[in-house]
Amino acid sequence: MISTQSHYPAINLDEKIKTVFPRESVLKNPKTNDVFTGRNLPSFVKDWLIKCFTENDVFDSEACSYFINDKIPPKGHSLRKRLLHSSVPIQVFSRLIMHTDLLNGKMGFSIPDLGIGYREGVVSQSMAQSKMDHLHEGEIWGILTLIYRHPFQGIKGFVELSDFRPFEPYKVELDYYLDARKKFSTLEWIDVLIRSMEANPNYKNPANGATFSLAKKLTYISRLLVHVEPNLNMIELAPKGTGKSYIFNNMSKYGWTVSGGIVSRAGIFYNISTKTPGIIHNYDFLALDEIETIVFANDEDISGAFKNYLESGQIVVGHYKNVSDCGLMLLGNIPLDRRMQPKFNDFFRHLPPFFHSSALVDRIHGFIPGWLLFRYTEDLKLQGYALNTEYFSEVLHLLRNQQHYAKIVHDALDIPQSADTRDTKAILKLCSAYLKLLYPHVQDISQIPCGEFTEYILNPALRSRGLIRQQLAELDAEFNPHLPDIRLKSPNL
Repeated sequence: MISTQSHYPAINLDEKIKTVFPRESVLKNPKTNDVFTGRNLPSFVKDWLIKCFTENDVFDSEACSYFINDKIPPKGHSLRKRLLHSSVPIQVFSRLIMHTDLLNGKMGFSIPDLGIGYREGVVSQSMAQSKMDHLHEGEIWGILTLIYRHPFQGIKGFVELSDFRPFEPYKVELDYYLDARKKFSTLEWIDVLIRSMEANPNYKNPANGATFSLAKKLTYISRLLVHVEPNLNMIELAPKGTGKSYIFNNMSKYGWTVSGGIVSRAGIFYNISTKTPGIIHNYDFLALDEIETIVFANDEDISGAFKNYLESGQIVVGHYKNVSDCGLMLLGNIPLDRRMQPKFNDFFRHLPPFFHSSALVDRIHGFIPGWLLFRYTEDLKLQGYALNTEYFSEVLHLLRNQQHYAKIVHDALDIPQSADTRDTKAILKLCSAYLKLLYPHVQDISQIPCGEFTEYILNPALRSRGLIRQQLAELDAEFNPHLPDIRLKSPNL
């Protein structure tokens, strides 16, 4: 059983984080966010700016404001008009979305935040060659140098990307991070992860006195699992206001979020008519938010594509075949009763019919019970030191491809021969992801303190997959709600 107490030994975690991660940490203060008003910036960009303009724990809001006003135009800014009438290049700090135009032999881009459309941006030939490693498909952040090329001899006008400096403030050395982890106890490290997700691990609900218990903390950090484990498929159902959308929209440039609306096979997997790969090729994870409002175009086509992809990571659309390691994160709301528990045993009852297929749900590895978490309030926001979000997201990205964690887990578990293959696969992947988050420094299970593998890795994985099992039994009488008896080979671990 996980203890519900959050009374840890008194430590100054702020000083410890600052000492162990002197260049990679940042002082989080909700008041500094005032300087970003009117700018739709993700946390990994905000943290970088805060770090740039902070010295001796003092944030220079005036200098930061000047940089923002000079380099980061707000939405609705008349950049299009400036480009049309400017004879010199214009430099901005923004995101652009790259695409390869095979029909015209060009690399194109759009800047949605600044009103540059899908067919209006073209990368210069020299840029396309010199920055090939950085100008990949999908969303990229950086300092862009733009110039408008006027119509000439029947060629339509376009915005040219003439120079690009990628937003890569950290060259991450994973060994440094792994060595730093050794300097923290497990409970301290869990709090470091919570802080790096911009929440206060010492929060206490003023209304009812509820604390950020260890059980809640493990539930909260489970939102990071898809960041570190390839082809991991998760679902979180939670009441509104618990911060689930915020985590996936703001923490990493390696993820993409689709919120409600129409979702098509062409957009997600492959567009046959334009011969263009979809979103799932370009990111570590795809989050489908507000799934209760999503409409799937051609349900049968996209359902088959999803089932095939969730099972094997293979993309098969017509004659097109490919593979991806992009994980899937499904996010939705759920109706609760007065006890703040789900109203119905069937958690998927209020979702579109697409999610009522047991064949689809069985391919989802784990379930996050978001109703166990606090509503996101101002006093839940962290005020203190944490890992810089951009640095943290780079580390999570690098951990995805470290394969020895899966071997550690496989060697540690006793799996019955009769165990369902999908249950086994899910638990192995969930354990591997928890191991990467909590014990990234270990090379062998014996390096984990006695009892902690069971408490912090295996049991959370079993609970997460167990909720999927329960929902399968609700959806389909062919399924029983019980997991196979997967346990540790050595009971002392």
